Order: sequence, then structure tokens, then C-alpha cells
Amino acid sequence: MNLRRRRFLQLAAGAAALPALPTIAMAQAYPTRPVRWVVSFAAGGPHDTVARIIGQYLSERLGQPVIVESKTGAGGNIGMASVLSSSSDGYTIGFAAPNNAINQTFYENLSFDFIRDSAPIGGTMLLANVMVVNPDVPAKTVNEFIAYAKANPGRINMASPGTGTAVHMCGELFKVMTGVNMQHVPYRGSAPAYQDLLTNRVQVMFDNLPGALEFIKTGKLRALGVTAGQRADTIADVPTIGESVPGYEAVVWYGIVAPKGGSLVLDEASSKQTITGDRLIRPPNCENL
Repeated sequence: MNLRRRRFLQLAAGAAALPALPTIAMAQAYPTRPVRWVVSFAAGGPHDTVARIIGQYLSERLGQPVIVESKTGAGGNIGMASVLSSSSDGYTIGFAAPNNAINQTFYENLSFDFIRDSAPIGGTMLLANVMVVNPDVPAKTVNEFIAYAKANPGRINMASPGTGTAVHMCGELFKVMTGVNMQHVPYRGSAPAYQDLLTNRVQVMFDNLPGALEFIKTGKLRALGVTAGQRADTIADVPTIGESVPGYEAVVWYGIVAPKGGSLVLDEASSKQTITGDRLIRPPNCENL
């Protein structure tokens, strides 16, 4: 792709849309039966964990179960294809993430157009990723890792939850801006990637901070840097990658979408019952995500 380094992650341009969504209106009778929430990555990863926390919150507010279902593969495309091919009655929703925007440029024959075929419901998170390495990697800082990687070109395996995910793109941006040569190893989600990262089959990953936090705090993985432009409060002693690689910065957004059309509409005046963005963005127990 012919993109300048600092604009590499702007393929996820939907970041400006989901975290600041307008109020969404719903038919007053909705829902009268369980809602299916499709997560496109493996159970046990950050997507699944956050969906289950918010799903419980929504179940209590809506009065119907919100059932989280994992459909993995193809960098999240299989799960999103399942969502967008479903009936547009509001009973199937999907977890949207940067990979959905990025994959529009990676795959030529997708069965759906994410922007055209999806309707936004609400934003859930805006967060940083974190660069974590297996403790056997002899690098305790970003600069030490760069030196180590350059001394071992092609011998470091970089994990991701799938090709075209924000985790993958953060790693590719790092490679472009530092000139290091690492082998990308895609998985069907963060949970299986962590299994190999913890056993040193792969050495580094740029995963979402909530998913990596417990491994960092227990010393099972070493955090070298966060991808955002400022340090994260939860690991304030970990510098940003940009402190060592000037200009490096990437944040990740998440949200909820449904198939376009049907009972979830963008016209607040058409219904008496509403779900607002802030009620979705800050449910209980999500303050530190």
C-alpha cells in the first residue's frame, strides 16, 4: 500500500464515527426475544470479554438475554459476514472494530461492504494497544528490542489475532517505522495467540491493553510500550512507543453494529424508547477498559 508511515493506520477511519455516535432509536416493543451478539474472534480474548460484560449490562437494561456467540476466521470477516447477512430486525448485532474498515482494503472479494451494509448502534471503547514480549526475549525497552530484532532479522515471530486486525496493523506500522524484519503469525483471536506467546513460540504482540493487562501484572509477559500518544494510567510506568520511535501512535476503537435497515433506525423522532451512546460506552465494570 502506498501510504506514508504516519498515515498507515488511517485505514481505520471509522474511529471518528463509532465513539461519537448519535442517539439510536428502537421500536418500543423491542426486544421481545433474546438478542444474538456475534464476536468475530476467539472466546477468552478481549473482544469476547468486553462483549460479555456489556452484554450482561444490556440484558439487564433491555429485559432480554444478550447471547454472545464467537464466529472466528479471516481476520474477523467470517463473523461480520454472518452479522450482515442476517435479518435486519435488530436481533443480530456484531462487535465492530478497526479490522472491519481495514479489511475493505485487504480483501478484494468480500461478500459485504462494511460501511454500506452496517448500521451503527453505539461505541463501546477507545483504547491503546500495548507491545508485549515473552520474558525470554532479552529486551527490556523498545530501543533494546529494535536492536535485538535487527541483529536477528526474520527470526522474531509477531503474533496477531488475524490478518488485517488493528493488532496486526500496529505491528506492521512498527516494522515500517523501525526497519525491523519480523514474521507475522496470524491466529483466530488473541486467546490462542497468547497460548503461543506465553510459551515463546511467538515472541511479540501488539495486543489490546485490557487483554494483556493481567499477563503484564503477573510478570508472564513484559510490556515495552503502549501504542497511544500518552501513557496508560493502568501501567503508567510503561512508556509510549512514540517516546522511542518519534511519530508512532495508534489507538483502537470498538463499537456495535447491526445489519442496515429494520427496527434499529437513526431517526430518534420515530420512537419513544432510546439507547444513547454514553449508556453503551460506560456500562458498570468497564471503567478501566
